[in-house]
Amino acid sequence: MTLQTLNGETLAQMVLSGAHHLTNNAQKIDALNVFPVPDGDTGTNMNLSMTSGASEVKKVDSKDISVVANAFAKGLLMGARGNSGVILSQLFRGFAKGMDSKNTLTTLDLAKAFESGVSTAYKAVMKPVEGTILTVAKDAASIAVEESEREEDVIVLMEKVLNEAKASLKRTPELLPVLKEVGVVDSGGQGLVTIYEGFLASLKGEELPEQQTDETEMEEMVNAEHHKIAQDFMDTSEIEFGYCTEFMVKFEDEKLKKHSFDEEAFRNELSKHGDSLLVVADDEIAKVHVHAEYPGNVMTIGQRYGSLINMKIENMREQHTAIVGEEKKAVSKEPAEYGIVTVAMGSGLQSLFESLGASVVIEGGQTMNPSTQDIAMAIEEANAKNVIILPNNKNIVMAAEQAAELAEVNAEVVITKTIPQGISAMLAFHPDADIKENKETMEDAGAQVKTGQVTYAVRDTQIDGITIEKDHFMGIADGKIKASNQDKIETGKLLLNEMITEEDEILTILQGEEASDGEVDAIMKYVEETFEDIEMELHKGNQPIYSFIFSVE
Repeated sequence: MTLQTLNGETLAQMVLSGAHHLTNNAQKIDALNVFPVPDGDTGTNMNLSMTSGASEVKKVDSKDISVVANAFAKGLLMGARGNSGVILSQLFRGFAKGMDSKNTLTTLDLAKAFESGVSTAYKAVMKPVEGTILTVAKDAASIAVEESEREEDVIVLMEKVLNEAKASLKRTPELLPVLKEVGVVDSGGQGLVTIYEGFLASLKGEELPEQQTDETEMEEMVNAEHHKIAQDFMDTSEIEFGYCTEFMVKFEDEKLKKHSFDEEAFRNELSKHGDSLLVVADDEIAKVHVHAEYPGNVMTIGQRYGSLINMKIENMREQHTAIVGEEKKAVSKEPAEYGIVTVAMGSGLQSLFESLGASVVIEGGQTMNPSTQDIAMAIEEANAKNVIILPNNKNIVMAAEQAAELAEVNAEVVITKTIPQGISAMLAFHPDADIKENKETMEDAGAQVKTGQVTYAVRDTQIDGITIEKDHFMGIADGKIKASNQDKIETGKLLLNEMITEEDEILTILQGEEASDGEVDAIMKYVEETFEDIEMELHKGNQPIYSFIFSVE
């Protein structure tokens, strides 16, 4: 079988196959996270992003390849989560641009599209790092350009692209020392290889391994409920919860040890975030359908128990408007001069940011990076002429920057990579200064803070000269593991010894949901005895994953 040209219909099938294959392998990709923390989310982020892209492709009824590619790029952009998701969206944004409105592609055209994708992605990253998904994409595109000069079969070309992507992935530990030290390949690169595997399988008409869980019965029940509910709405303005949200939670033993799954309690918690709720669960998976105003919040709850798969979010207001032919008649109050959008996980942290003046707090963080669309919606909700965005996580910065570019108001991202940096930046905000001055002042304030985190290891590893055992606790200071011990309190003490110097004056402790009051008392007593001149503040952050977050300044 040979294929001389690629059309839109064939590309659509490739995208759906790539998305499906990524869904099935997201957990494996998550496990490649360099740090053995329970928030390795590259696979989850790429899966959510790819699923968004595939959803847009499903809506296209065209054999024009540029139409399909542009729909794919649009879906990826709006669904992009985390750095890996944003880079993936940029790769295929450039891929679509490289087609020059063509109806079909030859091998030469396809190679140029891959090359255009790499160029766009590299430009989108402030400081590109080799040994990552960028390198894998670049090497694969290079071989495509080279081979396309003599190869006219699209299938053979894609086969060579995949082979080079796999070879490049194996070389990533040689380019990025931390990968070699830990003994893994780059997780983003593995995600791209997985997508390319799906592409090739589609071209060859081959079947990829399916998920083991039979989802048919649950899918039919959810769809039946969805269609019944959808007929009940008569006026667009009456829709309180605007997004029909569907997803599955594939249970993971490690997460279930921390949060045991109770179907009734899970259903009750989700009911607080929307209506038209349906939860169907067995021993391996939970299927959720809910109408929610903030889909990301609902998915975050689900992710406590496992990885998210088969996600779908539909804007019911837009659907209803299209059906009944109404125009949107949104009535909004006069916009404020300033609005601040920030990201935090945990009820206590959300309340803290709100008390400091945040207009909108997006529920998210390490375990659930909000998408470009989530942030764009929050910017709109802030209802202000000038909006400042605090990501509070390095893996959210790029999605925040994309949302700021898409915003119809004046929006700036203040680059904060931790919760303490975000809190410090909030305190430096001045309502009388212009947005550029505030960005500079707030970033400077955030940079003065040292951040410490205490969490647990999900696997054995050795990094930065420290041997870490599974289920032991780790102390992380500004992104580097500084201590590990089987005892949580001892880990906290070791970490504070690394962080606090004679020049420091204030220690703020953010108590996580897995830290008891007794453990907090033990930490505070140690600080009083060891660092006499340090003043302490305590806030109940209720954040997951991190028993303690320390802010030292």
